[in-house]
Amino acid sequence: MSNIKILPVHLRNKIAAGEVIERPASVLKELIENSIDAGSTGITIDVLYGGKRLIRVSDNGTGMDREDALLCFERYATSKLLKEDDLFNIKTMGFRGEALSSIASVSKVKLITALRDNSQGVSAEVYGGDIKEIKDSPSLGTTVEVRDLFYNTPARKKFLKSNNTELFHIIDVVTKEALPHWWISFRLTSDNKETIDIPLSSGLKERILQIYGEEFLAGLMEVNNPPESPHTPLWKRGAEGDFKGGMGGFVENRDKGQWINVKMNAFVSKGDNFRNMKSHQFIFINNRTIKDQSISHAIYKAYEGILPREKHPVFFVFLYINPQRVDFNVHPTKREVRFENKDFVYRFVNSSIREAVKGERVQYTKQFVETFSPGSSTSPVQSYEVTKVPELTSSESVISENLEFAYTPHLPFIYLGDTFIAVSGKGGLTLIDHHAAHERILYEKFLKGMNLNSYQLLFPKQAKLSHKEYMIILENNRILMDFGMEIDDFGHDTIIVRSLPDVLKEADLRGILSDVASCIMDGIPPDKSLKEEIAARIACHSSVRGKEILKQEEVSNLIEDLEKTEYPDQCPHGRPTRIFLSLDDLKKMFKRK
Repeated sequence: MSNIKILPVHLRNKIAAGEVIERPASVLKELIENSIDAGSTGITIDVLYGGKRLIRVSDNGTGMDREDALLCFERYATSKLLKEDDLFNIKTMGFRGEALSSIASVSKVKLITALRDNSQGVSAEVYGGDIKEIKDSPSLGTTVEVRDLFYNTPARKKFLKSNNTELFHIIDVVTKEALPHWWISFRLTSDNKETIDIPLSSGLKERILQIYGEEFLAGLMEVNNPPESPHTPLWKRGAEGDFKGGMGGFVENRDKGQWINVKMNAFVSKGDNFRNMKSHQFIFINNRTIKDQSISHAIYKAYEGILPREKHPVFFVFLYINPQRVDFNVHPTKREVRFENKDFVYRFVNSSIREAVKGERVQYTKQFVETFSPGSSTSPVQSYEVTKVPELTSSESVISENLEFAYTPHLPFIYLGDTFIAVSGKGGLTLIDHHAAHERILYEKFLKGMNLNSYQLLFPKQAKLSHKEYMIILENNRILMDFGMEIDDFGHDTIIVRSLPDVLKEADLRGILSDVASCIMDGIPPDKSLKEEIAARIACHSSVRGKEILKQEEVSNLIEDLEKTEYPDQCPHGRPTRIFLSLDDLKKMFKRK
């Protein structure tokens, strides 16, 4: 007797569901993408108990007739592929024909739909893959209700997380779908409370503004390749799945005799806007969010030379590639893609962002190399009260008779570049990284709650966050009180800050709150407490930056405060704060001993 059996259809569907349905957010992603493919301009989402009890997605798309409403629950039933060649020319968000079949096999689904301009629709209910009821029902567009997810697979249901955690994943999905689809409005309610309301926008820039706020957007620069012009059509997915705007004006690369079409719209960090975590990094290929180490590496490489250690850029990269040159059929959830010419895509992204970074850096450095007119009342030395050693380019001579140091007895230190301070003493020379030193001082102050000098703001400050960050901060506002920060809910994903410690008065409040939220969401290393991790994040944000030049009194206070810390030789991240070179060390270097 044969030991090999053909599995029944309902069991095959449950196994297939495990490939694409991991949690409520996975269900939502598939339903939203179906609504996008249906040409919707408005999508409304309702969830209960983090999506475990209910996920309802309603749209104003093309809808379906009675026959299609029944066929859509069959496995591999799709209107998006007709022949084998279509698999290598994907222009829609979905194409496998697995989503509804997989969802229906592990939940109770109700579908209400009608063709556009036809109010007479159909309602179909499917429980665990079995059709329970079909009837006529008036409708506009399509509504899909998914109830009691994993009710018939208790082993998988028990692995779901808390309602709040599942809701955070749902918010993440809505955000990632809303970012590239700027011509669609998204509205999410959770447990009958409005959670997200994103109206239609005019483009990608406005969509980022809607979600993250004006202050966040101000820290980004826009990169377009090829450059946008009034005659460049906007890239947009139409109701029939076509890409409006076509490939006109795209960069073309003839590599091995093949044409590759690619276009990029990106918003990336300016030269002074780096984060402690990779919390705002998005890559989209043809409006589909993906993970790709090669593209991420190309972006990091573009910042080579100006990106500090253990810092990360913010980026929103929207790539539009000829669908025939990219394969989306690599991963069941379509998180990964395969490029026909991976090297070209890498070079295209890297060179586009690198040129923009260089251009932005040139504008930034102009303030340090401007020529002062003879009649000017100030000079670089007078304004800083300290001399900075000029940075020499490769074309300049290393030795110059005209190189002078305005070094006086009351100024026992000089700056080396923007970050390092050389302090002379009787025993030798100490090199101090003023950012790392200040970070250590503030870290211990925050950790011990000492000398924070928190004060009420005359005019409270506002910080707009992503909705997920906003919820996490409100839930953990008591932790921030330990650091001298009093916050309140201002509504619409905005936090109002009413009191601050002195050292945070000029800090990036939005960046601090965003980092704290990411820290809580991502979890704490086993060797640290939550308070230690948050203290390190806040200290990093509020410590003196590289472009800030300290005066003599400030440097003296910095050295004195550093000596009072428990671990003066390292910042909270383990980097050295200072390096001491004794006179004996210097003599050895000059072969004097």
